[in-house]
Amino acid sequence: MKSREKIIEEINNLTITAAEIEELIEIENTKFIFAYQTWYSSALKVVELLAPDRYDEFRSYYEIDPNRKTFGYGTYVIQDFIKNIVPAKIANFDFILRTKNNFNNQHAILLSIKKRANSIIDNINLALLSELQDEELENARKILLVSPRAAGALAGVIIEYHLQKVTEKNNIEIKKKNPTISDLNDPLKNQGIYDTASWRKISYLADIRNLCSHKKEIEPTKEQVGELIDGANWLIKNIQ
Repeated sequence: MKSREKIIEEINNLTITAAEIEELIEIENTKFIFAYQTWYSSALKVVELLAPDRYDEFRSYYEIDPNRKTFGYGTYVIQDFIKNIVPAKIANFDFILRTKNNFNNQHAILLSIKKRANSIIDNINLALLSELQDEELENARKILLVSPRAAGALAGVIIEYHLQKVTEKNNIEIKKKNPTISDLNDPLKNQGIYDTASWRKISYLADIRNLCSHKKEIEPTKEQVGELIDGANWLIKNIQ
């Protein structure tokens, strides 16, 4: 996935270019067609990545519906304009106005993405991170059969990393350079990201993690580490 800065820069460029392209519809059809085709290809990828729920709608303003039964203001699309197709049965059909409306609808979708780009990217990153964490937790369960301490250490790293991402998403400043689970747990609870019950549960997980990560006379049991792994799974599914 592209970096956040590149994605936002691309969205900004597309919204700026859109205003320039719209002016070409009436001035110079050929220039509009070439400029629009380039814009559409880039914009379509952005919508597919950041707003998949609007992807089909975005395409519908451009692509001719193969099942189209009527042809008029409600079904005329930008592809009709590009192919120079006009409804024959409608006198004085304003194809330029309809093309503008379709294009403006696409532009509006892009602007809505621009307004919430950062939060969308954060959600995508968390979703991808969650998938990776699921794989790591499965590895921890396998390691548990051989070494509870090693499995617990891995689960602890997953918890710590996830909490760090949650603090970043919620703009919570952590002054410590290498914060532990406890260092992250208190600020998140104090800022109301989760309640006292969740804070206590994470504190308990931190205690088991410490038992696994530091050499002590007491060895962590398989049951304790199993709780730690299950707790890590609960955390990444419920604390965002």
